[in-house]
Amino acid sequence: MPDNLKHLLFILIVAGGSAGLASAQDWVPSRFGADDRIGAANNLSREAVLAAASLIQTGQVYSLGIDTEEGAPAYGGRTYDIDIIASGANVPVGADVVTSNDERVTTSFGIGSQIDGLGHLGIGNQYYNGLTAAEIVRDTGLAELGTHDIPPIVTRGVLLDMTRHFGVDMVSEGTAFNRAEIDAAASAQGLQIQRGDVVLFHTGWLQLLGVDNQRYISSQPGLGVEGAEYLAELGVVAIGADTPALEVIPFENPQRVFAVHQTLLAKQGVYILESMNTAALAADGVQAFMFVLGQPKFKGAVQVVVNPIAIR
Repeated sequence: MPDNLKHLLFILIVAGGSAGLASAQDWVPSRFGADDRIGAANNLSREAVLAAASLIQTGQVYSLGIDTEEGAPAYGGRTYDIDIIASGANVPVGADVVTSNDERVTTSFGIGSQIDGLGHLGIGNQYYNGLTAAEIVRDTGLAELGTHDIPPIVTRGVLLDMTRHFGVDMVSEGTAFNRAEIDAAASAQGLQIQRGDVVLFHTGWLQLLGVDNQRYISSQPGLGVEGAEYLAELGVVAIGADTPALEVIPFENPQRVFAVHQTLLAKQGVYILESMNTAALAADGVQAFMFVLGQPKFKGAVQVVVNPIAIR
């Protein structure tokens, strides 16, 4: 990670720990009520599930997750380490000579393909619906807004192919997607974004993974603040991309660090999906599909590694 991004992350961490409580009067309570804890997941419905199921025409299934492995690029010093324990290799058990392998994993859940929960990024120690760090942060995990409480997300997914929109193989870092770009891409693809949708952006950025990890993690095209506000107003449940942070880096305003994360998670209650493998969907020209995600229920997790599924 370049020194300038490390510095920005440091500023963010320090500000979160020392800034005190920022005024939240313009975004608290949330549109779903002062007691709400699941945010835009309220926009999910049985009707949306049935409508998404009607999109299945071929039965083709796409994995949207990437492999989580040792040495994978990640923010903030996050790491993944796995050890295999051959518990029965040297002492076979029973007449049938049973042997086995187990694993021991030490990891951050914010690595690889992941969903950011509503307790991940806040504004001056306030998180979704104004909940403070003092109210939710425990040594044993988040007392509220943990990813284990996210309902299963089964709904329509839409892919906005920004490589097609810009006429490139890979969209350049620093390219922001705001309302004009979102509407133009959706219109060109004949899509209308609806309440309850999961919106994914294909930028081609994932092709840098394993080739130029420093560039992959340090800069990227992505969602701008206006675009985040626009999609939230349309009622989407989650927004993702084939980039490690979803939002555009360098940031639109260097003084507003991870403002898209703050907008979506803290202010709007919209979930973020990062490092989504959208390449196969884009290559096959898939634009709308059934999106399925049942995240692991690690109680109190801030974010968690996921492998969403797209079915066409």
